[in-house]
Amino acid sequence: MQVSVETTSGLERRVTIQVPAAQIDEAVEERLKQTAKSARINGFRRGKVPMSHVRRQFGGEIRAEIVSDVMRNKYVEAITAEKLNPAGFPEIDATVNEAGKDLEFIATLEVYPEVEVGSVADLAVEKPVASVSDEDLDKMVEVLREQQAKWNEVDRAATEQDQVNIDFEGFIDGEAFEGGKAEGHDLGLSSGTFIPGFEAQLVGAKAGEEKDVNVTFPDDYQAEQLKGKDAVFKVKVNKVSEQQKPELNDEFFKQYGVEEGGLEAFRADVKKNMERELAQTIKGKVKEQIVSALVERNEFDVPKALISNEIDALRQQAVQQFGGPSNFDASALPAELFQDQAVKRVKLGLLMASVVESKELKADDATIRAYVETLAESYQDPQQVIEYYMGNEQMRQQLESAVLEEQVVEALLSEAAVNEVEMSYDDAIKPAEEKEAA
Repeated sequence: MQVSVETTSGLERRVTIQVPAAQIDEAVEERLKQTAKSARINGFRRGKVPMSHVRRQFGGEIRAEIVSDVMRNKYVEAITAEKLNPAGFPEIDATVNEAGKDLEFIATLEVYPEVEVGSVADLAVEKPVASVSDEDLDKMVEVLREQQAKWNEVDRAATEQDQVNIDFEGFIDGEAFEGGKAEGHDLGLSSGTFIPGFEAQLVGAKAGEEKDVNVTFPDDYQAEQLKGKDAVFKVKVNKVSEQQKPELNDEFFKQYGVEEGGLEAFRADVKKNMERELAQTIKGKVKEQIVSALVERNEFDVPKALISNEIDALRQQAVQQFGGPSNFDASALPAELFQDQAVKRVKLGLLMASVVESKELKADDATIRAYVETLAESYQDPQQVIEYYMGNEQMRQQLESAVLEEQVVEALLSEAAVNEVEMSYDDAIKPAEEKEAA
């Protein structure tokens, strides 16, 4: 076998492989002999068919099978001998495939890039430092009460704390616009869910009242045709309701899994959950800074095959996330929607793998179990969750990847400059993009 390798672009390799004709022809002849023993051809007894008839009827098909097997096996031998690390499957084309001539075929493939992660010693990472105060706990308890609250209809003017049920229709320059009409819509007057200024103009309204609400759509409104436009909404108030929060009693506590211990136990449980969420959020913010720096600081070519696979995975995730029908063809979603995210994820995976290898990181059983135990704390039956994850090989592999990812972040974080920033609980758990917007 003769092999030559040509670099056709950054990661693409063109491997030309030649296999002696005798090797192919001998394999074909041997297969033909085996076939002749069992071939059934009209006019001949089984096993007595002349080779000329067998060759004429089965020769083409047998040669195609032999050549296919040889190309597959010789391709593996060639990339192993040439120490190529293919990313995805190759395209294989036979250029010479005739009896009596050396078989020649070309395998076009992409290889994994050589990735070396640069130093992060000069990277400044901001790590929030916060705690859960009694005031934060009080606010969270009120949030939980509001989630379980009921709305009771009242016969009075609406206040900011009330909810109104309304019919409305929007007009711009006297013309109704698409999507600006609804009936029987419940709206909290301090929810901030409508166009700025809309809710405030309904404070003081009573059931049965009709009024015009004048607003201006924000310049960054999602509907292009409405951005910055002045609009009038004709609103009819159907009813006004006030919020009735549940009492802090045993019945309420049981809804959150606290069976005994009363208010003190309930508050302790809520605080524990808040502290867990705070720790996870801080870890996530720090991780995002490390991850972003990894991708931004390390430039290299990414195999197209890996990007294509990642796009397919993101398509499937999108269909599941948005509740698409089970028979929906995810490939119908445009690849461009996922291109940038796919490239980032593939790059990050290669960078993470490089750090794992260079720093000889490992996820042993004890580390994986500790990770699962932390994960299971937020569930009602932590032991059941632990047994499920540890007893499922596929889940365990995912856990191993997650643990290695954490180890990579910790290893890089130990090299970077970490600046601890004191802040409130609310600011610490606020998403980064929301903080920047504020």
